[in-house]
Amino acid sequence: MAIHRIGIPGGALGDSPTGQRQSASVAELNERAREVLRHVVEGYVETGEPVGSRALTRKLTETLSPATIRNIMADLQDAGLLYAPHTSAGRLPTDAGLKLFVNGLLEVGNVSEEERESIEARCAPSGRSVTEALEQATAMLSGLSRCAGLVMAPKTEQPLKHIEFVNLGPGRALVVTVTQSGHVENRVIDTPIGMPPSALTEASNYLNARLSGRTFDEARRLILEDIKLKRAELNDLTARVIESGLATWSGEPGGGALIVRGQARLLEDITAIEDLERVRILFDALERGESFVRLLELANTASGVQIFIGADNPLFANTGCSMVVAPFRDSQERILGAIGVIGPTRLNYARIIPLVDYTARAIGRMVS
Repeated sequence: MAIHRIGIPGGALGDSPTGQRQSASVAELNERAREVLRHVVEGYVETGEPVGSRALTRKLTETLSPATIRNIMADLQDAGLLYAPHTSAGRLPTDAGLKLFVNGLLEVGNVSEEERESIEARCAPSGRSVTEALEQATAMLSGLSRCAGLVMAPKTEQPLKHIEFVNLGPGRALVVTVTQSGHVENRVIDTPIGMPPSALTEASNYLNARLSGRTFDEARRLILEDIKLKRAELNDLTARVIESGLATWSGEPGGGALIVRGQARLLEDITAIEDLERVRILFDALERGESFVRLLELANTASGVQIFIGADNPLFANTGCSMVVAPFRDSQERILGAIGVIGPTRLNYARIIPLVDYTARAIGRMVS
């Protein structure tokens, strides 16, 4: 992700042509203010504690008195970029301050060779279904980032090549589908007790004669209409197997899979009951899938890693959480979904942004 530094003319806070101070969203900071903001954010990310002027005197490249630093911090507070919690003499960044830091001052690190190998191993197909690979990649990203990992994978609309029913014993069968691009998905279904093996063979032959070259939704509509109108010469048992197999891929139009791993990591920094309640509400929203459409819409308009801090997104308002997310694409550069992490606003953005970006690219290679 390209990180651009902010141009800094004028005083601590730039003035508009009319002489009025600009809003924090477009404020232009001088070199001193920029460095103070950077050190306050870095101190907050590292410890979670307010940063005071005396601590900053030991970190700044330019020798400044504590009084001068306090004046700069007061200007940053007036701009809505810092705030003083309780009666502390130190300052913490606001959501706007964190956003300005991430968008303009952050120096992004690199993914280590060990992390690259771990990501590539989890994102390798290795005979697994795409869903299984995404689950493992999400769990891996959660572990590396110490955050909750999530992936939004839309329902695939690729033309199908082959489908097969495999007997797993009394009352169970495995449905294997292969798309023309080579993606394999496996689902277990219930079958009528006492059904002869020939019914599975008949179901496979019937479906393969109608599926090839069609998307699943196209084939499903055609087949169910055939069964309903009795156009298909199938016995009742075979028809029931086919309907059961089709049902495993049914869903709302545009639906897809939302996978969340490592939710408990969001609780590690919780110290207040009200914060716990906010995170619980976020959990409920994720479990209901409310985030899927919103986040996928964001990914569909994104060119790379996107960072949403606190109130940037209604999903995270008042939760004290942030999200770093990136879309993944197929070989034709079509966006198929997005992967990212959710954590406290004091994320180690410099480390997590490249992790998310590299994982999204690795998943894109896998699905291609």
